[in-house]
Amino acid sequence: MTEARETKAAPSTGHRGLDALLKRPLIESIWRRRTHRVSQGSSVLAGTMSYESAKPREPLSELEEAILIAMTGCTGLTMPDRPFEDPKTHKPIMAKPNLNMAGRTAGSPDNAQGTHFFLINDTGTYFLRKLSPPAEGEAAFTRERLLQRASEARVKILDHRLDVPGGKRDFPAYLDSNRFLSNLPGTTILLPVVDLSRQYINGMMYVLTQPDDARPAIVDDRNFYRSAGVKRWVKKGFLNKDLKVPLGAIGSLRTQIEADLLLQNMFLTADAMGLGAWIHASISPPVLVGDPKFTKDYGPMLGFDVETPKWRIMDLLRWHVPLPRYSNLRSNPIGLRYKGEHLIKGMSPPYYDTMADAVQAVVKDKFGEKGFYTDKELFARIYQGDYGDRYLKEAAVYSSDVIECVQDICTYIYDTHGRFPAHCDAIHVPGVWLQVHHVDIDYYERFFRNGLTEAHYNHERDWQ
Repeated sequence: MTEARETKAAPSTGHRGLDALLKRPLIESIWRRRTHRVSQGSSVLAGTMSYESAKPREPLSELEEAILIAMTGCTGLTMPDRPFEDPKTHKPIMAKPNLNMAGRTAGSPDNAQGTHFFLINDTGTYFLRKLSPPAEGEAAFTRERLLQRASEARVKILDHRLDVPGGKRDFPAYLDSNRFLSNLPGTTILLPVVDLSRQYINGMMYVLTQPDDARPAIVDDRNFYRSAGVKRWVKKGFLNKDLKVPLGAIGSLRTQIEADLLLQNMFLTADAMGLGAWIHASISPPVLVGDPKFTKDYGPMLGFDVETPKWRIMDLLRWHVPLPRYSNLRSNPIGLRYKGEHLIKGMSPPYYDTMADAVQAVVKDKFGEKGFYTDKELFARIYQGDYGDRYLKEAAVYSSDVIECVQDICTYIYDTHGRFPAHCDAIHVPGVWLQVHHVDIDYYERFFRNGLTEAHYNHERDWQ
């Protein structure tokens, strides 16, 4: 039996608020968590319970925002703790499905980590870069290091708070009462978007690493359940003709779940700091990304590259798009560029000449000459002794049949439907964001029992 180890008390960071945050029990933060929508400087029109704040709006400090940015980011390296062999047959099974080895504050299917965040405050709208893992033994939670990494992550893409122009806060931009308290001056917004396209390719390869007779024949439920480019693979016996899986059922391969987990982590952290935290409906996703259907009324907003597939007669039956002028019903956000740099780059044309090239790019990033699965130094940081070398030598990689079959599937999708993916968007915008702000203490004391925690009462003392 392994001997128990004493838990060491966290050393002081030299900052009262940080020290209080690091000492706050996790279970208490989860148990006491509540949404606090009303920020300092806000007013609430609610009949006899109407309220107007007597306190001025107070934006979050750089340190408060830096902690939230840290909660979106990389925290170290993951561990590939999975079996290499089937216990019945001892044949190799896929043990290298990850898209990267950087660990984050929330889990992700095959560690795809496709979620990107934007930060919105009074000074502008920022894209948050994903940073490299902290150095081993690095004191991540010091004021200086938090501020430094936050500065490295921020890319200012707009000089103003992202919002709809002219105060057009009605639907489809905002929902109902949200428009009166959401995205107000003094608040900080964290908006997630998820690149599904890379994991769509990688996850499809993982699906096809199943044992013989367990590899499904992929069919297209938007094309009369016909073969999704895999006829030759069924004929070859590589795929099981009696085990059919529709593209619609495959969906987004659960990659969109990352954003929800990360938002909850940030919510709990903000609440533990004594800040107000509120996950709620964002500005409508197509409005946010700058879908051409809405740019006339709302402008380019975040300015994503949005591709509209050319209308084809079969779209009437496949997608219920009756005429060419309605083809933008199927518009697809595929990436984001800023000053010539790809901040988000989806895995499809026009970024790649063909879908086969996009598939090969995913494979190269994993297994190519400079792929992370060939980086011995990286795995020496994860494993003890020579176990990293053993893992790289012994764990299986995708076979050529798997790669070529997925190339055929992805090519079929793009050629048939004019976009990739076809059954979900390349860039998924969950339609929710997290608002963090300074709570109006007087409002919650006036109207609610147990509406605040000690962290809220002590926030000004500890953080200001």
